[in-house]
Amino acid sequence: MFTLFVAFFASLMLTLLVVRLSKVHGHLSLDHDTSGPQKFHARPVPRIGGLGIYIGLLVAAGTMVFTSPDPAGRWAFALLACGLPAFAAGLIEDVTKRVSPGKRLAATAFSALLAVWVLGAAITRTDIPGLEWVVGFALGSTLLTVFAVAGIANSVNIIDGFNGLASMCVVIMLTALAYVAFQVEDHFVATLALAGIGAVLGFFIWNFPAGLIFLGDGGAYFLGFYVAELSILLLARNGTVSPIFPLLVCIYPVFETLFSIYRRRFIRAVPPSMPDGIHLHSLIYRRVMRWAVGDARSVKALTRRNSMTSPYLWLLCMFSVVPAVLFWDNTPVLMLFLLLFVVTYVGLYWRIVRFKSPRWMRALATRPRPLEDEGIIRRS
Repeated sequence: MFTLFVAFFASLMLTLLVVRLSKVHGHLSLDHDTSGPQKFHARPVPRIGGLGIYIGLLVAAGTMVFTSPDPAGRWAFALLACGLPAFAAGLIEDVTKRVSPGKRLAATAFSALLAVWVLGAAITRTDIPGLEWVVGFALGSTLLTVFAVAGIANSVNIIDGFNGLASMCVVIMLTALAYVAFQVEDHFVATLALAGIGAVLGFFIWNFPAGLIFLGDGGAYFLGFYVAELSILLLARNGTVSPIFPLLVCIYPVFETLFSIYRRRFIRAVPPSMPDGIHLHSLIYRRVMRWAVGDARSVKALTRRNSMTSPYLWLLCMFSVVPAVLFWDNTPVLMLFLLLFVVTYVGLYWRIVRFKSPRWMRALATRPRPLEDEGIIRRS
């Protein structure tokens, strides 16, 4: 727990410093684009929140060097060093806006490759017919690992659309990894997961609900890398943990990505990489939360509407994480819950997209005054 508090305090103070000095670095760090299809903030905000998280974890790793009797601290530094290309590529994009998604994915894949080489963090079992044979070979195991890590990192970036959404989902996922790591007495993975929770919460306080700072691509890609690598290390070091466990833990952002690819390619007939504003979280914002605030022109009201969107997705994330924690060593049961999540997600998406949001979602939103649905609903 000590590393959690160290990472939390370091991240908290560094993120506060970034927010306070935004007038100094704002010409580089502020996200001035508030009109894009995936932009839902009302004013320019620094998008380099990943900086405080990464440095907070570095500080926590430093304390592990002196407090742990084993080389856990050195291994923690090694993991953070492996993640540096993914973090740096995203951070450079946050500052320059000139790093393409392909280059960011390539940097994340390189980080995953480094982790395979330095830490031996490779997927060697899947309990999935066909893939189990593939990972039996060193090359197949490495390629699947790189693909999985890059995919999870990209998926966390995709759900990073509203105040507190991606960061709290990462906290929920890391909590599940920490719990199971303690169950199997893997104190190294458990400690790193707790440090990650602390670092993200230090950022979260300034991000939710006020939206004073954003994760940015650097923070989102790095956190996705971090969650993926801890999941792989947990599997590699503990044979009793089902390989479906981390997949169920991460299924919300992963399936959001897969469903978006399907939706763009086969329904809208556009390139899968083309951004749009109809992710599940975007639909909840537009079609459920349109009743939650009054004046559409008020920055305060729009920020409130933004933040009130995230708890719905936290619940969806927990819908998969809770059974994953309860049945972490039972592959058949985990697969059933995996299927249940997919059915639930698709059903929820199609209800909202057809303006038939579940009553419980509408009931949770206050309804003082309707808003136009930003071009989706037009006044007659």
